[in-house]
Amino acid sequence: MEQKNARDSRENSQARKEKNTRSYKHVQLERKRPQLTKGDDAQSTPPAKRGGAGGQSRAPRSRSQQGERRSADVPKKDPKATLKIIPLGGLDAIGKNMTAFECKGDMILDDAGLMFPDDDHPGIDLILPDYTYVLENAEKLRGIIITHGHEDHTGTLPYLLKDLDRQVPIYATKLTLGLIEGKLAEHKIKNAKLVEIKPGDQIKLGCFTAEFFAVNHSIPGAVGVFFQSPAGNVLHTGDFKLDQTPIDGVHTDFGALSKFSKIGVDLMMSDSTNAQNPNFTPSEAEVGKNLSKIISQAKGRVIIASFASHIHRMQQICDAAIANGRKVVVTGRSMIQNTDIARRLGYLKVSDTDIIDAYDLKGIPAEQVVIMCTGSQGEPLSALSRIANGEHRTISIEEGDTVIISATPVPGNEKAVTRVINSLAKIGADVYDKKRAMVHVSGHAGAEELKLVLSIVQPRSFMPVHGEATHLRAHAQLAEATGVASENIFICENGESLELTAKGVKRGETVQSGIVFVDGLSVGDTSQSVLDERNALGSQGFATVAAAVSKKRKDVVGDVRVEMHGITGGDDEYLQQDAAQTVRNALKRALSKETQTRELEKACKSALLSVLWERTKQRPMVIVNVLDIP
Repeated sequence: MEQKNARDSRENSQARKEKNTRSYKHVQLERKRPQLTKGDDAQSTPPAKRGGAGGQSRAPRSRSQQGERRSADVPKKDPKATLKIIPLGGLDAIGKNMTAFECKGDMILDDAGLMFPDDDHPGIDLILPDYTYVLENAEKLRGIIITHGHEDHTGTLPYLLKDLDRQVPIYATKLTLGLIEGKLAEHKIKNAKLVEIKPGDQIKLGCFTAEFFAVNHSIPGAVGVFFQSPAGNVLHTGDFKLDQTPIDGVHTDFGALSKFSKIGVDLMMSDSTNAQNPNFTPSEAEVGKNLSKIISQAKGRVIIASFASHIHRMQQICDAAIANGRKVVVTGRSMIQNTDIARRLGYLKVSDTDIIDAYDLKGIPAEQVVIMCTGSQGEPLSALSRIANGEHRTISIEEGDTVIISATPVPGNEKAVTRVINSLAKIGADVYDKKRAMVHVSGHAGAEELKLVLSIVQPRSFMPVHGEATHLRAHAQLAEATGVASENIFICENGESLELTAKGVKRGETVQSGIVFVDGLSVGDTSQSVLDERNALGSQGFATVAAAVSKKRKDVVGDVRVEMHGITGGDDEYLQQDAAQTVRNALKRALSKETQTRELEKACKSALLSVLWERTKQRPMVIVNVLDIP
C-alpha cells in the first residue's frame, strides 16, 4: 500500500510539473538602431504568452526550473554499444567550437561556434566549422546544447538552423538563450525551440542523459556537461576557470566534478585555451579594482573597449563609474544589444538614472562620463576604431581623455589593435592595455587549475579541446602529469573521431570537416583559392594583357596592350613598352607552333611574369585576354 501511495505521489508530482508551467519574458530587439531598455519598463512588461525576439519559442519552465532540479533516468550500460565523439571544430584554432556525440542512432551537438577572420582572410566576415556531417545525419539529431553565450560557441547556430530541415531543440541557460534570441532575430529566424536549463538539471536526449553543472567563466550562465550513454560517460567542461571570488558568486561546481568522478568518467574533454599559463588565472575582481583606480584618477572622459558579451566586466565598469560620480554611456551595436539583454534578464544591474544613450551626451561634462564600447580587437568598423579615426557620430576624443582596452587581442588581431592604440596616442589620449595595468584577465583556467580539475575527475581517458595545437599539446602533458596514461590521451584534429565502448576509447573513422567562409551574403562559396588570389592581389598587384591574333595568318594583329596595377614601376613608360614587346614576341613564337588559345594565353602570362620578375622582383596576378581575328 505504501509503495502504491508513493507511486501515485510521484505520478501526481509529474502531472503537476507538466501542468504547472509558465512562459517568460523574451528579449525584444529593435530592427533599427537598438535603444537601451529602461529597467522599470522591462519590469512592468507582463511575460509574453508565446514567442520571443524574432518569433522564437521557449519551452515552458517546469517546477524543476523554478527551484527543483530536473532529473532523467540513467541509461543502462550496453556492452555492445559504441559512442562516437566527433569534434568538428575547436581543435585547430581559438574558436568555432563544435562536437557531435553519436550513439545507437541518436546524436547530440555540443556547441556551435564561429571564428573571426584575420589578415590571412581578406574580405571574409566570419569562419564557420564545416557541419556537413551533422546535416547528413540530421534525422539522428536530438538536440543542440550550448555551454555559454560567447560567439565562439553560439555563432554558427543561425547558419546551422537555416540548413536543417526540421526543428531541433536548443538547450542553454537563461542568459545564453537571451543572446541566442537576439542573434536569431538578426537573421530573421523564427520558431526556433529554445529550452532553458539550469545547473543540476538532467535531460534525456535519445539514449543520452545530459547533466549540467555550473562553471565560472567570463560570462554568466556558463555550464559544463556530463554525458551518460549506454556505451560510457563523457565529461565536457566547457570553457571555465576556478575564480574563488567571482563577480556573480557562481563558482565552478567541485561537488559535481567529484560526483562524476565517483560515477566514472570514461573520457574527459577539457578547455585548453590557457594551458600554457603555468599559474592560476587571476580573479575577475582584480580587474574591477584597477578599473576603479584608473577611472578615479582620470581627468577627462573614460572610454573602455571590451567584448560585448563580457557581462562581468561590464558590471564592474558600471560599478566603478557610478562610484566615481560618472554616467555610463553604451555604444556599438552588439554592446547595446547585450547590455539590453543582460539588464532585462537581471544579469547587469545598473539603474536608469546612471545609464544614458550616446545620442544624449551633449551637455554632459567629459569628466562625468564613462563610455563602454566595442572594438577591443581593433575591428575597422567597431565603435572604438571609429572614435579613434574621428568618424563616430556622437563621440569624439580629445587630448587628456583616457582609453582602456580591456581585452587581450585574439591571435591574428595584434596589428589591428596596435594601429588603434597608435591612432589614439597621436590624439593625446592616455591609453591603458593589459601591458600597462591589470585591466583584463582571462576567463580560462591556467595550468594549475587544469591539473586540479583533472585530479578531482580522474578520467580514464582524456582529450584536450578548445585551442591551437600548442595548447592541446600542453594540456595533454598536464593530464599525463596527473596520472592519465599516455596511451589514453588523444590529441585529435577536427573530423577525427573517437569511439568509446566497454573496452575503452580508441580512434575511429575520420568524417568530413574543415571551414566554411561567410563572405557577405555568400556562405560556403568562397574557396581557399579565391583567398589566395585576394592575398596575391593585395601583396603583389595585378597586370592585364590584351592582344588580338590571327591564327590563320599566324601573326599578332595590332598592338599588345599591357596594364599594371599595384606593381612597383608599373607606371613607367619604358617598363610598359618592354613588357608589351616581350609579350608580343612570345605570342609570335607560340603562333608559329599552331597552338590553341589556351596555350597562347599561357605563353603571354609566362613572358610577362618573367620580365616583371627580372625588373621588379614581383610576381603579380596576370589576367590575359587573347582575341582570335579571322
